[in-house]
Order: sequence, then structure tokens, then C-alpha cells
Amino acid sequence: MKKLILTLLIILPILTFAQEKGIAFEHQTTWAKVKAKAKAENKHIFVDCFTTWCGPCKYMSSTIFPQEKVGDFFNKNFVNLKLQMDQTKDDNEEVKSWYDEASRFATDYAVRAYPTFLIFSPDGELVHRIIGGGEADDFIAKAQAGLDPETQYITLVKQFEKNPQDAEIAKKTAKAAKLAYDQDLEKKAAARYIDLVGGETLLTTEGIQFLVQGATSSKSAAYGIIKNNTAKVDELLQAKNRKANDILSSVLATELIVPQLKDNNNVDFAALKRDIEKNHPEVNMSGILANIKTQYYFNKKNWPAFKDAVNEFIALDDNKVSPMSLNQFAWSVFENCDDPACLQAALDWSKKSLEKNEDPAFLDTYANLLYKSGDKDKAIEWQEKAIAKANEKDKEAYVATLDKMKKGEQTW
Repeated sequence: MKKLILTLLIILPILTFAQEKGIAFEHQTTWAKVKAKAKAENKHIFVDCFTTWCGPCKYMSSTIFPQEKVGDFFNKNFVNLKLQMDQTKDDNEEVKSWYDEASRFATDYAVRAYPTFLIFSPDGELVHRIIGGGEADDFIAKAQAGLDPETQYITLVKQFEKNPQDAEIAKKTAKAAKLAYDQDLEKKAAARYIDLVGGETLLTTEGIQFLVQGATSSKSAAYGIIKNNTAKVDELLQAKNRKANDILSSVLATELIVPQLKDNNNVDFAALKRDIEKNHPEVNMSGILANIKTQYYFNKKNWPAFKDAVNEFIALDDNKVSPMSLNQFAWSVFENCDDPACLQAALDWSKKSLEKNEDPAFLDTYANLLYKSGDKDKAIEWQEKAIAKANEKDKEAYVATLDKMKKGEQTW
């Protein structure tokens, strides 16, 4: 017996060590105590702002944070804290004790997307933010940027505001703002960088990103440079499968079309197109106009017009319309419209979505449309295909739909 106990005593520290791999997060504490510990140990503070429903948050907690190399880096450099931003009936007392602090973080530090990771200096001052997760090495690199004043997001923002004539700071700020999903600052910093360094010198592999970021309106310097150098811009954007016209048309859509969609206005798209073509003949707006029309008529619940808009959108370049989009268009008609012409169009879109991807959800859409169109036998055949390809999680719903089809009951 004594020998067994001794063996266990030897094994237990090994087990404990194994369990401590990964990031060591603080527990049973307060924000004041976290800051005091960070100051005493001269470490930065890392705060994981997460929610219980966020998939990427769960992935970071289950897969990235427990890794030994991640733990080694974060435990060496940070005092680490997890902060749950939502409230659920299953929250324990420790989570509840942080409700007020979580609410303050959301307000004071503009936490609006999840996961958001905040980095504070040893003195408790916010210096950096990371939006979204990532794999271990990439995430460590992002956090490393939060330790260096040259790359800290908040520090760069302050420098940007204090040094309006510094092109290098504007450049760094534009890059940091992009990573932090701060689109307003990203555009502002990129525009300033373009103004400071001169436009056409940015027609390079690195510089093109600043032109894209800085094209905030048809009057911006970046817009003019892109417009006057479309062939070169197309060449530089080729790797990203984009073209100069994509950038220019997006700017004009934001500037001239989106305002028309507000306040539930009735939009005359034909007149809009004529006006834009007259004033901006260098830009082909057909694609983006067709895309916006599908959204507009969807929101208006004008299904015949929606059908025409989708057909127009597909006709422009059906290779650019993803199977997922085709399925969504088709399902929208299935759920909302009984018009035979709309149903036939939706069947065509649904069938096209299956040419590249026989996803069970796409098969289910096609079967439901066949059923709603009156072709019960074919509908049952295709629904059985959906069930055969479905995972266990979705299979139950598909089987229930099949049962309704066999009984002649509505599935919409």
C-alpha cells in the first residue's frame, strides 16, 4: 500500500503539470486585483472578451489556448483574464460577479465583435486590440504586436492623431486599423498616407492596398489614381481576383445608390443607372446594381421583381454567383412566393446550385421547390437524396419534411 501511495505521489505532479499547459487564466479575482498583479509583475494584461454562443471563441478556448507554446508565450508576458460578455441562465457565481465589468468593457473599449482580445499595459492602459481568432503561431504574432509600441494599435492611433505629417505612422496605422476592423480609421489613415507620399508611387504590390483603403469617395485622391490607371491596378489585384472596376463601382454604389435605399424609398434603378453612366462613364455598374436590386426587392418582398433581379444578376456572369447564393435565392422564393413563374425560376437556380455542390441543404431546397410546384414523386426522390447525404444533426429535420411530403402536407 505504501508503495502504491508513493507511486501516486510521483504521478500526481506530472498530471498537474500536464493540466497546466496552455494559458493560465485568473480566477476568483477582480479587475483591480488583475491590474495590481500586472503592475507588480511588470506584465501586460491579456483579456479574452468572449460570448457563450460564439463559435470562434469556443475554438480558441478548446484548441488554441491549451497549446503549450501558446501558454508559454502568454504566461510569460501577460496576466490573463477571460471575460464573458453575454449573460445566460447557466452562469456560475464567478461569471455573475463580472457582469458589471463586462458591461463597462463593452462600452469603454467598444467591444462589438467576438472574439475581441484586449491588451493593456502593466499600468492598466489599453494599448492594443485583436479582433477574431487564428491558429497558434499567427495568434502569438498578433499578441506580440501588442507588446511593441511600434505596432500597438491604440498607441499607433494616438501617434497618428499627434503627427498628421508623418507618412510612416499613417502607413502603420492603416495596417493596424485593418487588422482591428476599424474601417473608419483605416480609410482615414490610408487617405492621409496617399496624400503624404504622392499617388502614383503607390502603384506597387504593397501600395495597392492603400489605394483600395483610401478610395473612400469619387472625389478622393485614391479613386482618381485607380480610375486613371485601371490596367495597372487590374494587374496588381489579379492575385486577389479583383479589378479596378470592382473598387470604383463599390465606391459609387456607397456614394450614390445606398442613400437612395434608406427611408424605404421607391428606387428607380433604370434612372440611377442612366445618371451614373452619364457622370461616370468609366465605370461599369451593371454587376453591383444587379446585386443591390436583389437585396432591395427581397426587403420589399416584391417576389416577381426579385425573380427578375436575380435572373439579371446571374446572366451577367453566372460563374461569379456561388452555389450558396443560388440556394439562398431559391429558398427565399420557396418560403415566400406561390407565383408559378417565381417557383420555376427558383427551381432553375436551385438546380444550378447542385451542378457544383450536392450539399444536403441544397438538395433539400430543390426537393421542397419540386413539392411546392406539384411534382410530389420527384420531390420525394430528391429529399431522400438529401437525407442520404445529411449528417446526424440535420437528418431529423429532413426526415420530418419527407414524412410531410408523403402525407401530402405543406412543407412551407
